[in-house]
Amino acid sequence: MLGIPIGLAYANASEWLIHKYVLHGRGKKRSSFWSFHFHEHHRAVRKNEHYDADYERIVLGDNPQNREILGLVALSALHAPLLPVAPFFTCTVWYSAAYYWHVHRKSHLDIEWAREKLPWHYDHHMGPNQDANWCVTRPWMDHVMGTREPYLGTEREQKDKEKRAAHARHRASKDKAA
Repeated sequence: MLGIPIGLAYANASEWLIHKYVLHGRGKKRSSFWSFHFHEHHRAVRKNEHYDADYERIVLGDNPQNREILGLVALSALHAPLLPVAPFFTCTVWYSAAYYWHVHRKSHLDIEWAREKLPWHYDHHMGPNQDANWCVTRPWMDHVMGTREPYLGTEREQKDKEKRAAHARHRASKDKAA
């Protein structure tokens, strides 16, 4: 049973490390296999107030959501040999991968839910520093590593919302005039 809390901590630390060093570290290079995360997913989310329409349709092929699923399945499979010796740990890691997919997808389809249940993930995408708030499921490692930067509900968020609204009004008036 000790494998359950160890598995949860391990999964959260893995989530933090992979997000920071793989998805953002290597992923910022456009030639990288991992560039889909930063260059496609982040761009869509910033443009659409945390919403990512690609999560509505999961289709076969090479797209960000399938790469995310493939990565989670591959990482889960790597832990399969541990099942006979650490069943609680292994099952917790598998649960954590499935939970990650569920909450990450839901957070980008239901923004109000994300703002309420995963504010640290909302902050990661919508805050001024996208190189912070690495955790998706739980903010534990962000607190441990000092990378948790609140944005939701701050004065900065309100100013940014006003700026985006003014920009949208300006664009709409230009479109109307054209």
